[in-house]
This record gives sequence, C-alpha cells and structure tokens, in this order.
Amino acid sequence: MIEPYKLHQLSGGQKRRKLALTFGALERDIAGIPEKGMEYNFKNMPRADYTKKIAEIVLEDPKLPQSAAAELKELIATQPFDERRVCNCARNHLLELIGTFPAEWDLIIAPHESPLDENGIVKQRKFYPGTAVYAEDIRSPFNLGSIFRTAEGMGAEKVFISPGCVDPEQPRAVRSGMGCIETMGWERKSIEEIPEDIPVFALETGGTPIEEFKFPEKGICIIGSEELGVSPQALKRATYGTVTIPMIGLKASLNVGVAFGILMQKWVEALNK
Repeated sequence: MIEPYKLHQLSGGQKRRKLALTFGALERDIAGIPEKGMEYNFKNMPRADYTKKIAEIVLEDPKLPQSAAAELKELIATQPFDERRVCNCARNHLLELIGTFPAEWDLIIAPHESPLDENGIVKQRKFYPGTAVYAEDIRSPFNLGSIFRTAEGMGAEKVFISPGCVDPEQPRAVRSGMGCIETMGWERKSIEEIPEDIPVFALETGGTPIEEFKFPEKGICIIGSEELGVSPQALKRATYGTVTIPMIGLKASLNVGVAFGILMQKWVEALNK
C-alpha cells in the first residue's frame, strides 16, 4: 500500500496506474484474499478511512468524467460505507482513463470456502456417482475453469479432459475455477481412453432437444471446443446420443461454459425425479 500523500505527489498516467494497482490490492484485502506483501498495514489509519482518502484523490483527476465523479462521490458519502464497492468503482474508472480494461483473469473474485479442513485435508464433497463430463480441446483457461466450477457445484463426480485441453492448473483456469479444480477428481484422457462401461452422450447441435432427452442415471457428457464443437471422433463415441439446447436467436450460439451449465441443471433435475 502507498501513503496517500505520496499518491498526491504523482501526476498523470503514473498516478492513475499506481491508484488502480492500489485499489486492486485493497479489493483483494477486503475480500480476504490479499496478495502476499500487499496486505493493508497502516495501523494508524482504519482501512475504510484510507479507502476514502485515495478515492478522493481520484476525484481530483481533471480527466475524470462528471458522471464517473458523481457515482464515486455518492458511494463515498453512502452509509454504511461499502469499501469494496468504492474500490471497484474507482479502479474501473481509472482503468478506463488509462485505456486498459480488466481482463477475465484480473477480476477480484469473491472469497470462497476453503476446500481443505483445519488439518489441510481435502473435505468430503457430495456428488452424483457416475456422472462425469469430458471436455474436448477447450483452449480458454477461463472456460475450462468455469466448466470445473459448474461440474463441482452441480455435483458431477469427475472431469475428463482431452490431450488438447489447456492445463487446468494454468493460473487463469485456477482463478475462474474458484477452488473447484482442487476438489474435483480429473484425468487427462484421449477419447478412446474414456470408460466404455458407461453411457456416453454429447452436447452438440442437431441432437435431441434437451427437454426431450432421457438423461442416463450415470454417464459421461462430451462438450466440444469453443471453435469447432464436438469432433467427429467424439460424436462417434457418443453412442448414447446427442443432446441439443434449442435456440431462436440469429447467432444461436452459447459460450461453452454457459451451455454446460444449462445441461448440468437439466441432468440434475432428471436425477432428482
């Protein structure tokens, strides 16, 4: 963290960049996930007071749009004071002035329950036995992390990933996975190596509408790459069938993580009937 008077002494782009970094560090500290060495440590000033002081420095920026200034002023004056919202508002307006927007791996995630108990052992998780997803050639770390997060949250037992998938331990995948990559069982396998003693179906266009599809009690759902969908080899392996999410839009296209979330909700509904 930087003393407010030091931030006052900076100017122009350097000042904006330092302020944006400071607000980012504050957001993480408020969320309970501070970066090492960036914890709030000014003992003579409550963190809320520090946040207000540096937010007021942002208001002095001559290039800050009036609408942005009005929004920030209102947040500063609101009681009870919402430190994190002030930080987020100020940081995003600064990034806009700098000409940089937060990428998906820069977002400040909310704190979440640790997958480990007090002894450092992974907690027992609940799941639907025999339910799994096979992620084929997912290139985006964000999408793969999202798939793990959905699989864990909705109760899939396992995640299989193809040789062409991005590494689940890539930092952006870990961040978007919100700790779920640590708790999910997963294996990297080719399509030929996935188990043969369980129904295998694919999420792809041209199949049975999701409302009519008879989900298996146990099974593996194949989801394809962001660009090409499920490969011909994987479709051939999906002997249980193909399920489709009907759409009426002009593009008729969904993000792979979103599509998988819809599928898992329907699968779980069928399992609970």
